[in-house]
Amino acid sequence: MYAHAQVLIIGAGRQGTALARYLTEHGARVTLNDRRPAEALYEARRLLQGLPIRWVTGGHPLSLLDEADLVCPSGGVPLSLPLVQEAVRRGIALSNDSQIFLEAAPCRVVGITGSAGKTTTTTLVGRMAQAGWPGRVWVGGNIGNPLIASLETMQPGDLAVMELSSFQLELMRRSPQVAALLNITPNHLDRHGSMAAYTAAKARILEFQTAEEYAVLNREDPGSWSMAGRRRGRLLTFGAARPPAGLPGTWLSPQGWLTFQDAQGAQTALLPRRVIRLRGQHNLSNCLAAAAIALAAGLPPEAARQGIEGFTGVPHRLELVRIHRGVAWYNDSIATAPERAIAAIRSFEEPIVLLAGGRDKNLPWDEFAALVRQRVDHLITFGEAADLIADAVGLAGERPYSLHRCATLEEAVQQAAQTAEAGDVVLLSPGGTSFDAFQDFAERGERFRAWVQALP
Repeated sequence: MYAHAQVLIIGAGRQGTALARYLTEHGARVTLNDRRPAEALYEARRLLQGLPIRWVTGGHPLSLLDEADLVCPSGGVPLSLPLVQEAVRRGIALSNDSQIFLEAAPCRVVGITGSAGKTTTTTLVGRMAQAGWPGRVWVGGNIGNPLIASLETMQPGDLAVMELSSFQLELMRRSPQVAALLNITPNHLDRHGSMAAYTAAKARILEFQTAEEYAVLNREDPGSWSMAGRRRGRLLTFGAARPPAGLPGTWLSPQGWLTFQDAQGAQTALLPRRVIRLRGQHNLSNCLAAAAIALAAGLPPEAARQGIEGFTGVPHRLELVRIHRGVAWYNDSIATAPERAIAAIRSFEEPIVLLAGGRDKNLPWDEFAALVRQRVDHLITFGEAADLIADAVGLAGERPYSLHRCATLEEAVQQAAQTAEAGDVVLLSPGGTSFDAFQDFAERGERFRAWVQALP
């Protein structure tokens, strides 16, 4: 399909390099373009060494489009980039690694998106699939490895579980056979410009399904549930309360069991809530979602318990780093929006020393500030958004008892070590992205871990 095609890939990160390898090996003539200078792309160039790929670095010249048949922006590349806009003006087709993967995947694909919880839910569904799927299970997409890197190894009897971001979805014209939209709340408005555009991007995961495929929606999230009328696939739902008669879905019974109710009202107990080791109401929702997705994918009911039991969370999501001098230090670096920091704060009853900051995404901080004034004993802000967050919270009420502004996360860790007392929780749940100081949230979380472990 891509033999002899001239393909321009923009962005030499994980997605771009995986796609460049795949297309080159299928006969395409690939140009890989990145705004960074060549010396900053040593690892990417090493990974693709020996392949006939043309590299153009240090900018995005419009002349790259002169011979292009297809342009593939990586997820981190905004569609407002002049090079992408000019491609659209010239009528050059756009695609990305996720779209090309879905076009070629030989096996059943589960796709999961949402403003929050998609990494935890995707990981849980992967664990459930590994417990109950007869073929090989592949987990990736927006987390881990781009699945296109494994495409040649996949077999028809396998199952692919992929996390999809709004950045990937806004270009896509294919839907997975099982498509889950967990929730829609304000996020990435710096990229999408409006809630309407952001919502439209998320909705694309459902819009290209057939009537025999499955849409999994959250009955208790207005954004997700608003898509019920737009779906084309069969509906399966999740939520804490029992679904109405005739609506199949998972819920939490009064006896404390995660339960599935089919369209006829018959119930199947899946697992007791007590086996869930994840903190917070939001993680109960993630477990209910994962169980619903697993059932929609055709996994046996017992796989839900096998996937959830013993799971303590993904790295950088409410991850306990260390208990030091009676203080529990938690890494929630993946919380890159105020709403995710809110969920983290609500997961603790202990006194909280909160580290918040990074780069703002043009999102509202009002609800975050109100909760901090109720639940956070000490607030430490850092990075580009330090003043914005501190000013939003202020010291007008009973809490926080202290507020410190730090230039860097490392300084914030040192300040937290001086402030926290035995019995406290120090919580890194930034509410902003990492891009003011780090490559991504994972690097930020890893550096936080290292600084906490080094405390004397």
